[in-house]
Formats: sequence, structure tokens, C-alpha cells
Amino acid sequence: MIRIQALFDFYLKSSIHVALSVYALVRMTQFMFAIPYDEPIALFAFFGTIVGYNFVKYDALARAKKRMMRNELKLIAGLSFFSFLAVGFYFFQLQLVTQAVAVGVLIMTLLYTLPFFPNRKNARNWAGVKIYIVSLCWVGVTLMLPLVNAHQNLGLDFFIKCIQRFILVFDLILVFEIIDLANDDPHLKTVPQQIGVKRTKLLGLLLLIPFYFLELFKNNFIEKQLWVNLALVVILSLFLVFSNEKRSKYYSSFWVESVPILWWLMVVLF
Repeated sequence: MIRIQALFDFYLKSSIHVALSVYALVRMTQFMFAIPYDEPIALFAFFGTIVGYNFVKYDALARAKKRMMRNELKLIAGLSFFSFLAVGFYFFQLQLVTQAVAVGVLIMTLLYTLPFFPNRKNARNWAGVKIYIVSLCWVGVTLMLPLVNAHQNLGLDFFIKCIQRFILVFDLILVFEIIDLANDDPHLKTVPQQIGVKRTKLLGLLLLIPFYFLELFKNNFIEKQLWVNLALVVILSLFLVFSNEKRSKYYSSFWVESVPILWWLMVVLF
């Protein structure tokens, strides 16, 4: 039982779960725009997420606290190295323009992690910026990359989906920020730190209104998608309403991050 728990914790800490969420959103994009399954872009996003998230989470820890989590960090580093090789393999199978967009997303990730400017902290520690950078990165990877690689026209449906995808990721991060409120540095100025937990929840719920109704303005409107999106809105609303600082780490790191996977499964099944 302890071994299973340890494996599950490794699954979460090594960013495999969040990578599956990114993979699910890439598949959602392919479904919404009637793009045949594109393995290179889907797996590039999957392995790239593992590399990016593990770099963001463990870079400083690996350099500053080498004795802590030594064995676990080695396993995560090994997985990250394998994923890095996979990213390189699939990167060279992408269209040239897709590679350019992917490099742009990489620069945003590095900006988020590394202090590029003298006497400045990285973007992750810039007051109030973190949630926007992460949301934009997710939009770029899960929406723009698949469409650009498939030579899709970036018309009205694309911009509607950009707004919807940004809102979805933004709301998911709000749940994380509520749960991490007690541990976050006050200088980060996360949304709950600036406006309080109640107003953060209200903001998240209000954002779900345009998320849902923007679907009606798509050129490629699918009626059944409204029912799937309604279920998604209800699920995400419940996660927002019941989020608080006393929730376990699994509430956000597993259940909340499972929302994109559940959304994709609902589309596949129904």
C-alpha cells in the first residue's frame, strides 16, 4: 500500500499527470477543428510539459538543496532527460512555423524560471504576473501549436477558443492559488492575496459565463458541445466553491488537474 502511494506521488511530482492534461487539451483542439490525430505535436506537448514543469519546479531545489529528495530527484531528473530527448525527436517532425512558435513558448517558460535581467527576479516572482504567463503558455501549446502545425486558418473560431482556453486554465490556477494561499510569498501578489478568497471564487465563477456562451458564436458550432461544456462548467464551479487552504495536496495536484482530461473523455465518450 505504501509502495502504491509512493508511485502515485511520483506520478504527480514528476509532472506526468499535468502532462496528460496538456495532451488532453491538444486532443480537444484536434477534435474541435476536425484535425486528424497528429502524433508529433501531441507527444511534443506531452513530453515538453514534463521537461518544462520539472525544470520550473526542481531547478532551484536541485542546485540549492542537493541532499534533500536525493533519490526522488534523480528519478525525476532521469525521466526529464528522457522526455527532453523525446521533445527533440518530435520537435524536428514539426512544421518550421510550428517550431518557431514552440521556441516562443520556450522563451516564455525560461523567462518565467530564470532571472534574465541583472538584479531582477524571474517572472515567476514578479507580482501578479505568474497566472497570466502560465495561462498564455497553455494556450500556446494546447491550441496554437496544433492549429499552426495543421495549417489551419486562425479565424474567429481560433480567437474564441483562445479566450475559452485562457479562462479554463486561469480558473484552474485560481484553485491552486487559493489552496496555496497560506504558503505563498506575500510579494507574489496572487489573485487571492490581492482580492481575497471569496472574491477570487466569484471572479472564477463569473469568468465561466463567457467561457460557456462564447461557444454559441463559433462558426463551427456543435450543439452537443454545449452539454459537455455545461458539465465542465459545473465541475469547475464546484472545485472553485469548495477550495480552501485546508484542502489536501491531491485536491489540486490530482483532482483539479484532471479536469482537462475529464473534459476530453466526455467528448470522446459522448
